[in-house]
Amino acid sequence: MLERNHLHIIKEVKRLKSVTAAAESLNLSQSAVSHTIAKLERRFGVKLWHRKGNTLVYSQAGLYLLSLADKMVTEFEHAERVLQEFAQGRRGIMRIGMECHPCEQWLMGKIQQFLKAWPEVDVEIKSAFRFDGIAALKANEIDVLITPDPVNTEGLNFRSVFNYNLCIVVSEQNPLYNKAFVTAQDLEDQILYTVPVGYNRLDVYTRFLDPANVQPRRRVPIESTEMMLQLVSANRGVAALPEWLVSSHESRLGIKGIRIGNKGLQKSVNVGVRDDDLQLDYVKGFIESTRSNV
Repeated sequence: MLERNHLHIIKEVKRLKSVTAAAESLNLSQSAVSHTIAKLERRFGVKLWHRKGNTLVYSQAGLYLLSLADKMVTEFEHAERVLQEFAQGRRGIMRIGMECHPCEQWLMGKIQQFLKAWPEVDVEIKSAFRFDGIAALKANEIDVLITPDPVNTEGLNFRSVFNYNLCIVVSEQNPLYNKAFVTAQDLEDQILYTVPVGYNRLDVYTRFLDPANVQPRRRVPIESTEMMLQLVSANRGVAALPEWLVSSHESRLGIKGIRIGNKGLQKSVNVGVRDDDLQLDYVKGFIESTRSNV
């Protein structure tokens, strides 16, 4: 059977032009090398080389194996390096799922730092916001979950990477514009734009409107945060969005984010991974790269 050590020997003999030198290079005895090649020749009934004076002359079979060795030995060495990088957490594919629309814009501001630091790690992003991120993470469909709503689940680890305040975004023409904070009753006659998820996952409902037993005039789910902001700018309604996202658009669109309730409504962005993946260096590197301020 042709084995990898045969290719190593043939390549070293060619490089060093000597069986003795090749044996020394491979930390083998000359007799061990000669015996290995002789056994291979007997197995297939071919000669790989013969001596012509002090020169080794390769047969057609020897030249064929030499060309194979030139390719395969390099491939084996590369494969070993790749496997070591996998083991060290330096190489892999990281599939990121996101459960919040604003998180996508936030992630785009962070991902460049990670891509530069981990050039051998491929990144895929799943931004289908209606999917069940917890189930996808447990089923190995994604490797990292970005979510404002972590769930204490066996086998999963969630870490908060930054906190933010949810706010109500209004235009300069809206009567609420000059208020220091909005009450639940302030939204009764407003059209409220939100991200397209269930009511039970909208904090503006579960933590603000529902406890006060108040509903807005109408709720309109919208996929695009930019479209949401444009509608608010045109004074078509108000939106519930992170304060950090709104602040970068205020002067351009003539809008403002107003605190929700007297004490505000604080949220956090969390990175969730499987417990087993916490040992991977690039996963730890990704979490670390997301911890800086927005």
